[in-house]
Amino acid sequence: MPKYSIVVPIFNEEKTIPALYQRLYRVMERLDGDVELILVNDGSRDRSLQLLRELHDQDSRVCYLSLARNFGHQIAVTAGLNFVRGQVAIVLDGDLQDPPELIPDMIEKWRQGYQVVYAQRTQRRQESWFKRFTAYFFYRLLKRLADVDIPTDTGDFCLMDRQVVDILNAMPERNRYIRGLRSWVGFHQTAICFERDPRFAGEVKYTFTKSLALAVNGLVSFSKVPLRLSTYVGLLAAIIAILMALLVLYWRLFVPSSRLEGFAIILVAIFFIGAVQLVSIGILGEYVGRIYEEVKGRPLYTLAEVGGLNNEKITTPDNHTKAQSRSENR
Repeated sequence: MPKYSIVVPIFNEEKTIPALYQRLYRVMERLDGDVELILVNDGSRDRSLQLLRELHDQDSRVCYLSLARNFGHQIAVTAGLNFVRGQVAIVLDGDLQDPPELIPDMIEKWRQGYQVVYAQRTQRRQESWFKRFTAYFFYRLLKRLADVDIPTDTGDFCLMDRQVVDILNAMPERNRYIRGLRSWVGFHQTAICFERDPRFAGEVKYTFTKSLALAVNGLVSFSKVPLRLSTYVGLLAAIIAILMALLVLYWRLFVPSSRLEGFAIILVAIFFIGAVQLVSIGILGEYVGRIYEEVKGRPLYTLAEVGGLNNEKITTPDNHTKAQSRSENR
């Protein structure tokens, strides 16, 4: 059994995979135990899967999972964690913005007794001011509103002890926000600071829309404040409506000669209350939608192909459908 397991989600990274493997290879050669490298193909449409097969053929430490379609970054990470066999699991992105050379430092922290070691960004190189501002704002908003203490400026790049991985794998929820779940489990955690490199090659996978969806998922998954906020806004709207009614009565009774723009006031009130209702329904819908996903009980993902992992391991996790090994598929 390997001592270290490295999980890397892959989505259309054919230009990055060779450099990623070379840098990971140099890191794996420096480690003090056996290593397995689990590359998770998240429904790539380029040559990524073919490159993963070739790496598996030339290096027995390289294993891969190929999801039947694109299930998203968080599910791809979850799939990799379901299959890790090592005492330690390291998760990093496949775009080389997370430097693999930081892994030995994380392992040293693990030897010191920390069960979760997360990488914290101190600088985002060559990213737009809008991206930096929105990320800065979101992480601090999440930290303030979340029910658990989620560190700021952290992604999925981390090291987790086997005990933590087993707990994460046992969690049944479908809408997964890994960095939040990682904080929720507790245990001894610490940070390693680094400057995030620009993407090595290819296009950015986390577009603004996907980043916004991930942000909403994080807020809804770890905070009930949005539900309370809709209640508070509704109370505020009621207070404003009462004040407006009193103002209209005052004009009618004590200032009959004043110009009363009744129609305009009514329109403003209707639009305001309608906006409050729509926002409240939207917030409620986010939570109800998650309940709906949980109740259906579908697997988190489906596997089309597995390479480098035996059949006994393939049938173990409960949150995915069974897939055959590469040799069986052929």
